[in-house]
Amino acid sequence: MKLLAIDSSILEDYSVSRQLMGQFLDHWQHVYPESEIIYRDLNVQMVNHLSSELIKAKQKSVEELSPALKSELELSEQLVVEFLSADEIIIAAPMYNFTIPTQLKSWIDRILVAGRTFKYTEQGAIGLAGDKKITIISTRGNHYSNDEVLKAYDFQENYLKTIFNFIGLTQINIIRAEGLHLSESMKIKAIAGAEQEINALFLKAA
Repeated sequence: MKLLAIDSSILEDYSVSRQLMGQFLDHWQHVYPESEIIYRDLNVQMVNHLSSELIKAKQKSVEELSPALKSELELSEQLVVEFLSADEIIIAAPMYNFTIPTQLKSWIDRILVAGRTFKYTEQGAIGLAGDKKITIISTRGNHYSNDEVLKAYDFQENYLKTIFNFIGLTQINIIRAEGLHLSESMKIKAIAGAEQEINALFLKAA
């Protein structure tokens, strides 16, 4: 059993998504002590955004590449291999300005690779990533899930579900803590609810 865990918050010790990720990983290690965990902190192990230089580098021979570009291509390959080899994935994805952190977007751009995680056919695109299970820890300051007006502002959960559906992942579970910035009491309640969801996940697995 191999778990790929992705943290993306820039708030470090103040991050609720990191707090919930820590709880998830503690449970995981208790229930699956022999499993392998690949952990990436995208705020520390930063992944550069795609660039024209990087795209052009894919068409060149290794001898033509600068050390920096060679390193970037090796990282791209490593990220795809980590993603495809994982049996299960957990992503902590806070909402920033109605969408995901730019650090997480950079990682997603490296794993969405034609011929590896999806392919084009005459009938349209087909996902190649396999229907592995993915859990998304979603944290946000306001309430978006049950407000018809604010739902239109959600380019975080909806984007992630669309992206992972596109490459073949349909077993998507969202653990949500929202309304975190509305009041301290609402924050405490939201975090407690998310923690209960995590506990329930592992009660089923135990």
